[in-house]
Amino acid sequence: MTDVTSPCPPEVSPAVLSDSAAVLFGLEDQFSVLDVERVDSTIVKVVVEVTAREGPCPGCGVLTSAVKERPAARLKDLPALGQRVELWWRKRRLLCREKLCPRRSFTQACEAVRPRGRITERLRDGLATAIAGSNRAVSDVAAEYGVSWPTAHRALIGSAARWLPEPTPTTVLGIDETRFRTVRWILDGITWKRSDPWLTSFVDCSADGPGSLLGLAPGRTGGCVKEWLAAQTPQFRDAIATVVIDPSAPYASGIRAALPDAVIAVDKWHLVALAHTMVTEVRQRVTRAQLGRRGTTADPVWVNRRMLLTGAEHLSAKQWQRLWAGFDEHNDPTQEIQAAWAVKERLRMLLRQTEPSKIRWALADFYETVIDAHLPEATRLAGTIERWWPAVLVALTTGITNARTEGFNRIIKQTKRVGCGFRNMINYQRRILAHIAVTRPRWSAA
Repeated sequence: MTDVTSPCPPEVSPAVLSDSAAVLFGLEDQFSVLDVERVDSTIVKVVVEVTAREGPCPGCGVLTSAVKERPAARLKDLPALGQRVELWWRKRRLLCREKLCPRRSFTQACEAVRPRGRITERLRDGLATAIAGSNRAVSDVAAEYGVSWPTAHRALIGSAARWLPEPTPTTVLGIDETRFRTVRWILDGITWKRSDPWLTSFVDCSADGPGSLLGLAPGRTGGCVKEWLAAQTPQFRDAIATVVIDPSAPYASGIRAALPDAVIAVDKWHLVALAHTMVTEVRQRVTRAQLGRRGTTADPVWVNRRMLLTGAEHLSAKQWQRLWAGFDEHNDPTQEIQAAWAVKERLRMLLRQTEPSKIRWALADFYETVIDAHLPEATRLAGTIERWWPAVLVALTTGITNARTEGFNRIIKQTKRVGCGFRNMINYQRRILAHIAVTRPRWSAA
């Protein structure tokens, strides 16, 4: 076998091993395999050299093939055939023959390994893909590939910079928030300040767009929306015609300040969620007033609490019987739970309409049901609909929803759950964006 640790090993022809060995290890593009030796049952030592025998001098650019020495460098590489590869690269230190060139010698370089690098570029890509693709811990991936934690993390940082292009212009922008971590109080001098553990996501919600996650910003205030939009290009801001959000006054104020010509739409799902909250509050209030305690399995209203939140069109005949049985004089003596359920269903009927005439009739029917109910919870819900009605009308007539944003929120929560929480906001955003870039590439990159 060849002594690769020798400072000046003898010249070995690339024909010592067939080209099939280079293909086997995936090195045929730039390297020739000189020798293969088994170290133990799990490690194989592979000796390689660059196929090209000459290289340009970095000082003058003149090609030369005069070899000064052949140092050997040990590299980390991807596993091959279920075995860890111990890669030894026999470099060529070449002599520059130009008398006027101040560079007397140089080491031959290649694209597969960075100058003075100790791991191959394909190993860097493999580390980053393994971390981002399945949201694995950096320490877990580093141990699998036999590298240190900083090496694996730097590989992720470098690959994320390539994977994350600038946000592409979109006509419909979706905005929503997710919780970064629990609320914390931070001592600032002699005063305590409440941390803002929220993260705002910006998503392409256009029907003809790729539907990608465009960016993330810490917080859930109007200021974070304005700052993120201000950091984008004028072409990106001018292309936005509609912004879909949940009923959030801070988001709306930030959008009006940053995008005065854009139209705001309120997602219908959040309005239905408010109606469900209203029904739950009425049910809990009536139960406590009637029984002096919270509901239990012995109470039909509590047993059927999930049925109260199910759409009427999705109930079976048996479920309808159970639902109306819960509205009798014994379980709902004040008929407030039934009235709240009716308000919820009228709102759902309103949100299903798309024609202006039917929307007007459904809106009037919803307000009449609220008036007949005489419930403070229903009145509060009607006030929310009234305040946000222009934005609700935009969502009804255009059919725009924030479903894509909610889908990315699920991925963000999974990333946080797999990582058991993150303390560094920058690293948290990088892990989210890198995971989405690997698992859900944009159409333009496909």
